[in-house]
Amino acid sequence: MSAPAEWTPQLIQAEVDALKDKPGALLPILHAIQDRVGFVPDASVPIIAESLGLTRAEVHGVISFYHHFRTSRPGSHVVRICRAEACQAMGSRALEAHAKASLEIDYHQTTRDREITLEAVYCLGNCACGPSICVDDRVHGRVTPEAFDRLVDDLRTTPLEVK
Repeated sequence: MSAPAEWTPQLIQAEVDALKDKPGALLPILHAIQDRVGFVPDASVPIIAESLGLTRAEVHGVISFYHHFRTSRPGSHVVRICRAEACQAMGSRALEAHAKASLEIDYHQTTRDREITLEAVYCLGNCACGPSICVDDRVHGRVTPEAFDRLVDDLRTTPLEVK
């Protein structure tokens, strides 16, 4: 996973300017900003609103409505647990409880070591292999609590370079 760019008002304005003339530009702009810097900074709301002729409340309303958008920098890795019905039928609620307890965080929070952000997702398109999670951009199916722990351990393990 590549490191996100540091955000600046100029970077936000450049993303807005590149997309503001498209129909329904707000969502593509929000996605572009989050893709570029890892989240949608609160300070970007007035820039977006002014550029699109919207109120700050309208922009904030869209950001807060969609679970996909974050307003704070995520951890080094983002783990999404599917909460759709098919995964629930296969045990995702127990997996969710295990993940929250083992990471000691809730959804939309990041572990103390800033390594893992936990998020809910409402379908990963992997329904036949539930419960499913997505680690960064890689989908994993039939995830047990033990498999979850192994995945998290792998995320936190950094190779040492021996010289």
